[in-house]
Amino acid sequence: MSLIDKMTEKASARENAIREKSEEYNSLIRVYLQGVMAADLKVVDSRMLPDLMKFKSICKIPTQGRLGVAEKGYIRNLMKESYGTSDVFFKELDSAAIRMCKKPMDIQNFMYAFQGFSQALFMSVGTDMQYKLRIPAMFTNLLRSATKKSIKKVLTQDFWKNAEMREACMTVRSLQAKLRFSEEWMYQYIFPVFMIAKGASKKN
Repeated sequence: MSLIDKMTEKASARENAIREKSEEYNSLIRVYLQGVMAADLKVVDSRMLPDLMKFKSICKIPTQGRLGVAEKGYIRNLMKESYGTSDVFFKELDSAAIRMCKKPMDIQNFMYAFQGFSQALFMSVGTDMQYKLRIPAMFTNLLRSATKKSIKKVLTQDFWKNAEMREACMTVRSLQAKLRFSEEWMYQYIFPVFMIAKGASKKN
């Protein structure tokens, strides 16, 4: 195998590892939200909780009173250790889901809103930061500061040269008004993904 082939193979393996870690992070969020549905919204139909049921089976988590309670606690501890996520993050996530889902059919609307908010937030903040995302992972504090400043711009700056960027910012603001996520929540949500994309290792 040539040197170029080895380098290509190594780069491909790194990209796959980053993709898997990103998917793992997003799956934890999905499982947590399904835990909220089960524990707080009293959803009992397992067809609406596929990720939660799979996670529960793989990790062998015993039910504590009501389905979703133990799973939520498990993920909270896991994300605190792995990504430094705080209680504020989970409190706001719980509040958004419980406030918007008064009946079972509201859950789908909430999930659509959350997904749209997530996509617009990553698009707008990632586009605004651009070259700053190339800052080496060792300069964590600098990356933290840049990410928080970018979130502030997305929420407050009215003039954008790029129409797509302007539309994404408007989507973020519109859905933030519904979900009521704070700037700190947004930071805690997207910063771990930026670090994963840079190949920064997390705790096992």
